[in-house]
Amino acid sequence: MNELLGNVFTALIIDQNDRYYFLQKNGVTFRLSKEEGEHQLGEAVEGFGYLNQKQEPVMTTVIPGSRVGHYAFGTVTGVRRDLGVFVDIGLEDKDIVVSLDDLSTMKELWPKKGDRLMVALRVDDKGRIWGELADEKHFKAMAHLGHSEMQNRNVSGTVYRLKMVGTYVLTDDLRIGFIHPEERFLEPRLGEQINGRVIGIRPDGVLNLSLKPRAHEAIDGDAGMILTFLERSAEGRIPFTDKSDPEEIKQAFGISKGQFKRAIGHLLKEKKIRQEDGYTILLKD
Repeated sequence: MNELLGNVFTALIIDQNDRYYFLQKNGVTFRLSKEEGEHQLGEAVEGFGYLNQKQEPVMTTVIPGSRVGHYAFGTVTGVRRDLGVFVDIGLEDKDIVVSLDDLSTMKELWPKKGDRLMVALRVDDKGRIWGELADEKHFKAMAHLGHSEMQNRNVSGTVYRLKMVGTYVLTDDLRIGFIHPEERFLEPRLGEQINGRVIGIRPDGVLNLSLKPRAHEAIDGDAGMILTFLERSAEGRIPFTDKSDPEEIKQAFGISKGQFKRAIGHLLKEKKIRQEDGYTILLKD
């Protein structure tokens, strides 16, 4: 029977009751819910075979993307620290387990409920179906190359590999992204869905990503507004300092001199600016 589990095959309907058809293949009887469609005795039906939570052989005509030798994303539904993580691949009455042996020894980096994992299926000698994480070769084979026009673009994606040198991501538009440890505040989990921006494109088409906000996004309110003024100015400077006339500040920025001074103080502390000869000057990274 093991060769049928986790695979698509054709079986013959030999019996039925009010709720199920019963199909036979290689001496094994599978049941198929009548809610999936009408069939006749003696009809050959193609479907996917598995053992449900009660270890009963079941066939479904709703073929999941994850099968033996076929990878697809599934959604994490739960975690057991002594077993692994449970993944919904689209079966009505069974989730698939990715073993703890295939996960990080740092359990804080395990996927959480709602995260996504790309898995195929494998069947052990006892007929148990396990989720098998896609490896680096699979992601590279399905990915498109990044290009220079993507520089500074916002992207979202799913973490698929954790390494000492950094984090690898498959973006939603199927590109490989890499996050160096210096470009994140916390290490993302396996399967976590992240939002970042492109800070470079490697010669091999991999996108270098940052999870840190742009300078003006990291600084809120008045300070962010002033930083935007500086970034958009022709020479990276504005003719205002914390000594400037309150009315001129109000006219230029729409805020009081007190608000302006607090914002300037914030930027000085963050080493984003310096003041010189009546100008506030943007410091380059």
